[in-house]
Amino acid sequence: MALRFIFKIFDFYKEGFKNLTLGKTLWKIIFIKLFVILIILKLFIFDVNFKSLYKDDVSKTNFVIQNLISKEN
Repeated sequence: MALRFIFKIFDFYKEGFKNLTLGKTLWKIIFIKLFVILIILKLFIFDVNFKSLYKDDVSKTNFVIQNLISKEN
């Protein structure tokens, strides 16, 4: 029953977008922008993470301990 409801929702949106001309172009632009923001920027700008900075568990632990007990926060 829930699967049937999901298919009805999908068909509703499919029929609604079928007759659009400007809407399809706008949706393509939205998806391209999302792709650029989420994928390309993630790969090249936000590449630094905790695993890449500290390779072993000891250095990760030391980093966390030093930041927890520092008085600058």
